[in-house]
Amino acid sequence: MYDLIVKLYDLPDDRPRLEQLKKEDISIRKGLACDKHQVVKWVRETFGKLWASECDIAFARQPVACYLATKDRGLVGFACHDSSMKNYFGPVGVAEKFRGKGIATALLLKCLHAMAAGGYAYAIVGDADSVEFYEKTVNAHVIPGSSPGIYFDRLKSC
Repeated sequence: MYDLIVKLYDLPDDRPRLEQLKKEDISIRKGLACDKHQVVKWVRETFGKLWASECDIAFARQPVACYLATKDRGLVGFACHDSSMKNYFGPVGVAEKFRGKGIATALLLKCLHAMAAGGYAYAIVGDADSVEFYEKTVNAHVIPGSSPGIYFDRLKSC
């Protein structure tokens, strides 16, 4: 898998996607400190310990660098930025039952807009699992020679 680069000064508007999700009673919001343990636990159980570690770091940042998708006050998705490295987006995950509704796109856009507001001009999507999704959604481009990227010497247990 490759790293991708995204221009943050040329992002699509996230409001139409958020309004569509609102019609389905799905909200996208920034995580709160009081959400941390519940979110990290859910991420660990749903997506594994590697993503849970990154999520934990995103909650340690000020402001919190994790966005949540919720329905009926329950967690259905999450996305982080600035967790693996500064200026990195990811991970992002949506509960299987809620996939195909545009939640991942809304979470991606919320994070990228937050990164732009924080002063970044570009973002890196680390170790992207779906290059096509990022190309289509935010006009991302593969960074040549970026595989395996920063994860080249990850511990075996990760």
